Amino acid sequence: MFTPQARLRGAVVATAMAAALVALGTGAAGAAGWPPLEPGARLYSAADGQGAATTVDLADLGTCHALAAPVRSVQVADGAASVVLYPDAGCGDARAWATGSLAQSNLPLAALSYRVVPA
Repeated sequence: MFTPQARLRGAVVATAMAAALVALGTGAAGAAGWPPLEPGARLYSAADGQGAATTVDLADLGTCHALAAPVRSVQVADGAASVVLYPDAGCGDARAWATGSLAQSNLPLAALSYRVVPA
């Protein structure tokens, strides 16, 4: 059984976590010019979430996807998947760069392919 105090404490914790996630998304977005953090994953042709956007299918685990043009930044908001980006086509380069399941970052190298993996 949950006591009224336990329910209140749970509601306060849930509210605080939601506020922190919103602050993370809007704070980082406002500081660097990023688009608002939304569920899913997107790859951008320019730094700071700018330029042409490519939506990533996070349910398509393990498949290597070639990109028509290089991407330079990534945004991921998903609890179960992350994205591994490769500077060469074919997802075989040892210089791969992986996101977490909550990421908003410029890439160290432009990427030409990617693969979705479990977080």
